[in-house]
Amino acid sequence: MKKKTKDTPTELRSSLDFTKTWTDHVTVFLIDTLGSMRFLICCALFFCLWILWNIHFVSFLKPFDPFPFPILEMSVSIFAIILSVSVLINQNRQSRIETIRSQVEFEVNVRAEEEVTRILAMVHEIHQHLGLRSVHDEQIDEMKESTDLKKIQRTVGRQEEK
Repeated sequence: MKKKTKDTPTELRSSLDFTKTWTDHVTVFLIDTLGSMRFLICCALFFCLWILWNIHFVSFLKPFDPFPFPILEMSVSIFAIILSVSVLINQNRQSRIETIRSQVEFEVNVRAEEEVTRILAMVHEIHQHLGLRSVHDEQIDEMKESTDLKKIQRTVGRQEEK
């Protein structure tokens, strides 16, 4: 029976879950609420009602914010600030999630590369042990070598500098 390590897929999935703290829950709620079509329709209806009320379209309602609607303008400006900050918070959150995903993907790829290299070496050893005729292939020898992560980092670093 295989011993469960800290790098099991379940634990990787849970580390990608960014709704752990109360601020994360509030952020997700705000994003889901403010970014919905329902909210857009509610805002449009609210603005229409506000304007109709204050141009005295409905005779029994007394206007409280006459044209050019300074209270509405101030409210919309404050709301725009809140909305833009919410968008920035969401972008930062998405950036953190994407960074973690790319790190996890890189680590999985490196592990897979190491496993394939080991498997290739074992197949080659079995081939030799069985005494099968061996065809010398430089490409197979190259694939059996361990991946040099520092060399990859240097190469990527040089490409980013260009």
